[in-house]
Amino acid sequence: MSTQTKSIVAVIDYGMGNLHSVAKALEHVADENTEIVVTSDPAVIDAADRVLLPGVGAIRDCIAEMKAQGLVPAIQKAMAEKPFMAICVGIQSLMAHSEENGGVDCLNHFDGNALFFGNNHKDVDGTKLKVPHMGWNQVTQTMNHPLWEGIESGARFYFVHSYYVVAGNKDEVAGTCNYGHDFCVALARDNVFAVQFHPEKSHKDGLQLYKNFIHWDGKP
Repeated sequence: MSTQTKSIVAVIDYGMGNLHSVAKALEHVADENTEIVVTSDPAVIDAADRVLLPGVGAIRDCIAEMKAQGLVPAIQKAMAEKPFMAICVGIQSLMAHSEENGGVDCLNHFDGNALFFGNNHKDVDGTKLKVPHMGWNQVTQTMNHPLWEGIESGARFYFVHSYYVVAGNKDEVAGTCNYGHDFCVALARDNVFAVQFHPEKSHKDGLQLYKNFIHWDGKP
């Protein structure tokens, strides 16, 4: 009797992410044929079937740690070859540039930049809004995508961020949110899907997104 090989989901550990809660959320929705591995080993990332890039904190520190640990080539290779998902600061790291800390060059997978909401960020009625944008907000889906399966457009997800991405290619925007103005919260191209919010903190819809990722074949 043959034994089915487990599908491996690698959660990249570069010292900048809420790895425990991300891994636990993935394990919660994984079946017996899926193994969740938290790793900083490029060889393990390369051997994985799917790769997830988390991120919290300052983008300068995130990019610096990826480079210091020699993970950038493995990340770029994974984005070229297999289902790949980035969350929170992870989406910002995939842009060309961030204006955080006076300006940081990022991994340049998606054309566009990460911009600061501003210290005087206001709603359309002139009400001052707190920065960081923190808490629950509705996400409007702007494209059909396998990772949105079972999730309604307008579902609420949990955010904690002071910077937001502006996509150079509007056709790659998979979801938007409004906080003073509409902004991009999800990007998708080929086998890469990235979101600004925290799925692991977003209850059933966040878990559904992770479940969809675990079963995603990387096709749009």
